[in-house]
Amino acid sequence: MAAHHRRPRGRTYRMLAVTLVLFSLVTAAFAASLLVGARAVSLSEILAGLLGRTDSADALVIASQRLPRTMIGLAAGVALGAAGALMQGHTRNPLAEPGLFGVNAGAALGVALLVYLFGVNAPLALPVAALLGAAIATTLIFLSGLGQLRGAALVMLAVIGTTVSQLLGSLTSALVLLDKQTLDTLRFWQVGSLQNRDVQLLWLLLVLVAAGLVLALANAFAVNSLSLGEDTARALGTRVAAARVTGIVAITLLAGAATALCGPIAFVGLVAPHLARLFSGHDYRWLIPQAALAGGALLLFADTLGRVMAPPGELQVGVVMALLGGPVLVAITRRRRLVAL
Repeated sequence: MAAHHRRPRGRTYRMLAVTLVLFSLVTAAFAASLLVGARAVSLSEILAGLLGRTDSADALVIASQRLPRTMIGLAAGVALGAAGALMQGHTRNPLAEPGLFGVNAGAALGVALLVYLFGVNAPLALPVAALLGAAIATTLIFLSGLGQLRGAALVMLAVIGTTVSQLLGSLTSALVLLDKQTLDTLRFWQVGSLQNRDVQLLWLLLVLVAAGLVLALANAFAVNSLSLGEDTARALGTRVAAARVTGIVAITLLAGAATALCGPIAFVGLVAPHLARLFSGHDYRWLIPQAALAGGALLLFADTLGRVMAPPGELQVGVVMALLGGPVLVAITRRRRLVAL
């Protein structure tokens, strides 16, 4: 009996240790994002900027540019990491990521329609249009696959998501080809970047991400049950349809908010859950928060790396993540044991 109690307790301690290590990585990535840039800034100036004492030019750079950029990157990385873990859990597909529910395609079409129909490309309006586009696309995919919510692994919902995403992408391409202003606006938005993003929307991003995280963590218990099979989950008292809907809403809030403000950033939602899964296994009560932390650290490190890869300019974080994520995707597809989650 004593040994039986020690095993769960030992696992809990190990999971707490892993979470603490990931939190330390996030802290290191946060500090690196503040330190690294076009000009070297001393630690004292960073502290002055963080405390709001902007008497010097360096402290002003920290307070007005690097700190908001770092906050946006952290929130977006956390959101994409958690959304990716939840997506992989619900679809039981190791290659699933938030774009599968049309988040990226819907957001891009929302931006393209705003510019093409109304000629508006204000920094504040673009993320709002992207968020609405992502929400509408996700709702459309969800309603189209409503009858498949009870199917094993939600295979048809994934197929519908891919199909609708391709359709929305084609419509976006048509608008881009018809209008130069739409092309110019979408070209910079679609690259996926933390640079020159509207800080006024940071608080909206934080609120949406916080709401999405609460839903995701609440959904983790149901995802654990669903991994045993829907019949078993029902026997354990899980309301399957409600669990699916909660997961989809959480994914929409998390991935939609991050994509709306930063543009589509690939591979974070794919790679972060697999990094966390190396330590936490398939217990989504731990996997979701750990994937969120891994996503935050990964995105911030990628953004910091992009600042030093091509001086005197920089590579946008979407490009850096594509360079890092491509080999990881190949490695994942070669690991057959990850086929069934």
